[in-house]
Amino acid sequence: MSRIPRIDSRRFWQSVEASGEIGPGRPGGLARVALSDADRAMRDLFVQWCESAGCAVTVDRVGNIFARRAGTDAGAPPVVIGSHLDTQVNGGKYDGIVGVLAGLEVLRTLDDLGQKTRRPIEVVSWTNEEGARFAPPMIASGAFAGVFDAEWVLARTDDAGSVLGAELARIGYAGNAPVGGRQLDAYFELHIEQGPILDAGGVDVGIVTGGYATRGFIFEVKGETAHTGPWPMDKRKNALVGAAMLAVAVNDLGWRYHSTEGKATAARLVAWPNKPGILSDWAQLTCDIRHADPQLADRMVAELFAAVDDCAQRSHCEIRMVDRWVFGNERFDPECIGLLRTAARDLGVPVLDIVSQAGHDAYYVSKVAPTAMIFTPCVGGVTHNNNEKAELARTEAGVNVLLNAALARANR
Repeated sequence: MSRIPRIDSRRFWQSVEASGEIGPGRPGGLARVALSDADRAMRDLFVQWCESAGCAVTVDRVGNIFARRAGTDAGAPPVVIGSHLDTQVNGGKYDGIVGVLAGLEVLRTLDDLGQKTRRPIEVVSWTNEEGARFAPPMIASGAFAGVFDAEWVLARTDDAGSVLGAELARIGYAGNAPVGGRQLDAYFELHIEQGPILDAGGVDVGIVTGGYATRGFIFEVKGETAHTGPWPMDKRKNALVGAAMLAVAVNDLGWRYHSTEGKATAARLVAWPNKPGILSDWAQLTCDIRHADPQLADRMVAELFAAVDDCAQRSHCEIRMVDRWVFGNERFDPECIGLLRTAARDLGVPVLDIVSQAGHDAYYVSKVAPTAMIFTPCVGGVTHNNNEKAELARTEAGVNVLLNAALARANR
């Protein structure tokens, strides 16, 4: 048992804590949104750490950062470990971050041990996983996997009209490497659970077997400006009201499927002019539907579109879908999952099989490479919140499982 490799947990957590100082938001949290100055500072630190560890660092055209530790067989496809370093506007210090820095710690530990691997091992930080600034989420890993066209990703805009490609150039991370198009041997991602199951059960390692089927949408509502005083109710076309009706319908839909663990979320509503004294003539609603059963997820989508027609009629507005995305139908690779189970067994670490209810870059990467995920607990399941908290004592086991599974895969 003593011969099983283990990370330097103190060094790993020092890296996590250093990350937690970059891009502070509300007390205890981060607001390190993609391609902000804070994101640039974190990227710079990550690259510095990787180069200090002897890795060759490349950046692709959508800003994904790859740090490569050479293998003895230079031509062998690499084993890749990764996640993301960007956060929500009111984010925590661990979501995605522990996964990237766990990958870095794996490489550092192998160096400490003088352990060579046949295959190269790479650590990746994916761009804009959260989608908090440039929608939809996970677009850069999606581009790597061929789900999204790279040019489409580079042309995405934020609320201020800033263009993703231009922002990458501004912060110095508009790379030259092609996006995807190369073979990976396997991909492993460690992430905090973002739910309460592991914490409540006192289990420190979750083996993710797959994800909830997720259907995301952006709806645009068109109405007509008018005075809030004299304009008759029967003539009003208030886009804000149409979008609000649809937001409530989405929430009601989630409650109808609550008993089967279904979820429907109205996440964002914007309107114009959105001022007192005038009706809004434009609004936009972002929402999503999630269910473990893809067939029930599709049934929920059908009910959503029935609600769209009803809300359009009652608000006297035009409502149309302008964007949509799908992820989470994937099931992860049995062989890679088996390596996680073996590593956990050898380490004497209890595990729990779990289905992810959140979105992760691993979903898209699984389309082009054998993939597996590890969950580690977060206190109370709180996440996307400045009170998000993870603890080294309950994270370390997952990183050790990651280390041993990746090592085994890289030497096969």
